[in-house]
Amino acid sequence: MPTLDFKGKQFVYSHHLGVPFRELQVVADKSLPPEGQKASLDDNLIIHGDNLEALKALLPTHAGKVDCIFIDPPYNTGNEGWCYNDNVRSPLMKEWLKKSANPVDKEDLERHDKWLCMMWPRLNLLRELLSENGSIWVTLDDNEIHRFRMVMDEIFGEDNFIASCIWQKVFSPKNTAQYFSEDHDYVLVYAKNKETWRPNLLARSQEMEGRYSNPDNDPKGPWTSGDLSARNYYSEGTYEIQCPSGRWIKGPPKGMYWRVSKKRFLELDKNGEIWWGAEGNNQPRFKRYLKDVKQGKVPQTIWLNKEVGHTQDAKKELLEILDFETSDDVFVTPKPLGLLERVLDLSTAEDSLVLDSFAGSATTAHAVINSNNKDNGNRRFILVECEDYADTLTAERVRRVIKGYPYIGTQRKELHRETITWSTFEKKQSKVLEHIASIENLHGHEYDKIKKQIKDGALTVTGERKVEEMAPGLGGSFTYCTLGDPINIESLLTGKGLPSFEALAHYVFYTATGHSLERVGEAAPDGFIGETGLFRVHLFYQPEKEWLRSNDAALNAERVAAIERSNKSGKRAIVFAVAKFMSQKELTARRIEFCQLPYAVHRIMGD
Repeated sequence: MPTLDFKGKQFVYSHHLGVPFRELQVVADKSLPPEGQKASLDDNLIIHGDNLEALKALLPTHAGKVDCIFIDPPYNTGNEGWCYNDNVRSPLMKEWLKKSANPVDKEDLERHDKWLCMMWPRLNLLRELLSENGSIWVTLDDNEIHRFRMVMDEIFGEDNFIASCIWQKVFSPKNTAQYFSEDHDYVLVYAKNKETWRPNLLARSQEMEGRYSNPDNDPKGPWTSGDLSARNYYSEGTYEIQCPSGRWIKGPPKGMYWRVSKKRFLELDKNGEIWWGAEGNNQPRFKRYLKDVKQGKVPQTIWLNKEVGHTQDAKKELLEILDFETSDDVFVTPKPLGLLERVLDLSTAEDSLVLDSFAGSATTAHAVINSNNKDNGNRRFILVECEDYADTLTAERVRRVIKGYPYIGTQRKELHRETITWSTFEKKQSKVLEHIASIENLHGHEYDKIKKQIKDGALTVTGERKVEEMAPGLGGSFTYCTLGDPINIESLLTGKGLPSFEALAHYVFYTATGHSLERVGEAAPDGFIGETGLFRVHLFYQPEKEWLRSNDAALNAERVAAIERSNKSGKRAIVFAVAKFMSQKELTARRIEFCQLPYAVHRIMGD
């Protein structure tokens, strides 16, 4: 497979492995926990910190558990002011970055190399976090899409490429464009495992349903007709047919063949699955029944802004929720809610975990909350934002979406949109009106007025309500976090910045087994924290300097006996402690591997 080479690749190729683990630290006063409860890492998360370190911090708890990743990284246009400052250890890398422009601007001839160096380790960690049935969705434009495809092929595997979707991001051409008006961005989609991943089907539109009818009261239900003839040669496809009216049809049209043999045709006709026209004298056609078609619409790769929104929609949504005076104060490149809701519709179930490590204006969290409100789901989100506005913009938007926000004026929300024409509406008016009525019954109590409109080939149903003080919240909760000190040998030796028992348990379990730990309870007498199909893992630890220096921190005969009593499965035990009072030879005979805190994973994994 061809691969992409870029400056610095050899130094960042394995950089994600050397990024230290950090503890996620809850910031209670910036969190919004469920009523009557404390902020918890089991809740939705908003993490303020460098996303490379945040992704590494998530591995012990979330590796292989994320169902959908959406990221909107810098497009690298040269005008965004992003900085590349990963702490890569190579002296050559440090020397290169020291002499280079930062932030990255349009005059930087190496900006593409820096962007790829920035993305490479993050994509490796994102892949580790993704579940086997998960997918990753990335928005980009023409500045990096071609290079990014090659990087994704290398990290995720070219066989796991799903689609490159076109999002129509603007609603009118830019007449100031020197060459072409750039009207679209890309949404690139890869699966962790293409063999097991499938997108959800989209809801079928009224126009699609309207193609089916039942003029002959067929007991099999509504149907539409299809051509019985085709150009493909078929040796049994040249027979005569007699219509119910008695008229004979000598054969298929010139140059065509019947699609089925005469025997099969007679069976279909006997079963009432051939349509001859109202007078029984027309060219025969197949019946295709509504009950036999997919109960949804296969997604397409062109996403029109009338279906998923455009950039101006995104800015209006932010202006309505946050106290910005003008659109110039808004986050520069927000994505519209409709775009994220389309991603979630295609990639999530009601209990999916969604991750956005370039969170920006928190559209992803807003879309998750909206989706849960629509189907009473329990999707969860994790947002990561490194900028200073993580609290005042990213988290603040989520707070206001959950609790409500000050607003005076008419609030509008699109409740339904589908492609439909006046001709379709006239033919299927009763069905369309029945569908609209169901929408009104579902949402009527939320709005003062439900507005229906057919314009530009689309039927829209919009709810309108006058708000005089506060827009209602949608409910939900989240925990705000920052990144603690690295978990390393120095912190344990000095007693400074000691990780909590829970954080260290997650860390040692992941590094020993490659699996994330579901939940950590209180310290058990035998130190047991979790198990896999091969190992039982134990940890003896307290985040106290004096305790770590005492004999209580060591693995002794009493603790070994407790480990053996609790090991009903006979699995090999891995024990983490500061010291041991028994020889490894004796421990090995008892199927116990001792690992000094913190330890080198290579001893267990055989690297």
